[in-house]
Amino acid sequence: MQKIKMTTLFSAILLSLAAISCGNNTTEISGDNVATASDNRNFTSKTRLADNEAVRPGIEVLRQSGFEALKGKRVGLITNPTGIDNKLKSTIDILAEAPEVKLTALFAPEHGVRGNYVAGASVANETDAKTGVQVFSLHGKTRKPTAEMLKNVDVLVYDIQDIGTRSYTFISTMGLAMEAAAENGKEFMVLDRPNPLGGNKVEGNLVEPASRSFVSQYPIPYIYGLTPGELARFLNDEGLLKNGVKAKLEVIPMEGWHRSMTFAETGMPWVLPSPHIPDPSTSILYPATGIMGELDYVSIGVGYTLPFKLAGAPWIDAQTLSERLTALNIPGVEFRPLYYKPFYALYKGENLNGVEIYVTDKEKAPLSLIQFYIMQELAAMYPNQKAFDKATQSRINMFDKVCGSPKVRELFTRSYNVADLSPFWNKDIDSFKSRSEIYYLYR
Repeated sequence: MQKIKMTTLFSAILLSLAAISCGNNTTEISGDNVATASDNRNFTSKTRLADNEAVRPGIEVLRQSGFEALKGKRVGLITNPTGIDNKLKSTIDILAEAPEVKLTALFAPEHGVRGNYVAGASVANETDAKTGVQVFSLHGKTRKPTAEMLKNVDVLVYDIQDIGTRSYTFISTMGLAMEAAAENGKEFMVLDRPNPLGGNKVEGNLVEPASRSFVSQYPIPYIYGLTPGELARFLNDEGLLKNGVKAKLEVIPMEGWHRSMTFAETGMPWVLPSPHIPDPSTSILYPATGIMGELDYVSIGVGYTLPFKLAGAPWIDAQTLSERLTALNIPGVEFRPLYYKPFYALYKGENLNGVEIYVTDKEKAPLSLIQFYIMQELAAMYPNQKAFDKATQSRINMFDKVCGSPKVRELFTRSYNVADLSPFWNKDIDSFKSRSEIYYLYR
């Protein structure tokens, strides 16, 4: 037993020191596997691609191996339209056509496997028209695969482009599916993809037990700085899955990704993971306004052409708000006055005044605090229009769940001052970075 513990510790130390990028050896931490060049599966181990080469997502690396890790297995695939190769071919179709791989089930998160469900809509069990494979819904009454759903599956494969923010529900689906795999003796594989916020940025407090929900399923920061594969390893080996279960996990890493990359630098095509994330820049602004959007307090651009990039209402003086926010000298952020009319959603058809948010340096910008600065300045400008004054209890409850703790709201509303909130919001950053970095797969 002591020898096993020492081996595990030594592997973890090596991974932390090297911060491998697809590495030279198969790396194991408590049984998790990272498929690489030397494990006889033909994975390449180049750490940097040529200037004109796109980052290769996990599905391309798996295909390059001849699908060795899935040969002879019945595969259940959790995906949506973002699960593609760099030529826009769906992972569904790639695995359906793969030799010696039997695609037996599809599992649909929010919006469905082919993207044919609107935001928030329950997804139905159905048959995929193109492949004839059974689709099981994970966004309706059932959010976790059942034993019945998994009876014809040997390995669950996850391939979804995420946006790096805790409240975006795909990572909750991934974690619940990992739990189901562990509980039912199934393997779990992640085909890795980039975090469009990069791999260095961490913001926000850890979720407290009483605030856990589908929008804050696990105790991680609001911006967590990990790829899906790295996050899966973290959840698995930190004992964060229900009852501490551990899945038999394998991560197929990307080739050529580095932690400081913007999504544009990857050279990969962007497929919108949901209707209001139309481009990679929106994923950067999502954590800047999305929490505030839970209150139906001001328009955040959803319903207009710039979702998550705005803050506006009929009663705002756009010029004054822009000037006040600019005067705060928030690092890496600029504002301009904006006038617009939403086509749907909050304030539909009304003339709004507000600000457009520009992130000029996402590494320096305190992305998730931008919305609190906006609420701070609006409270000072309009004492009778404070953010929580007219919010329903259900809206407040959702705000607290997204924040991971009611303390965020309680501290902020003392005087609507970001300075009252920021120590709590930032308290877990350093400890999380220190703990999560041993699960890094990339430099």
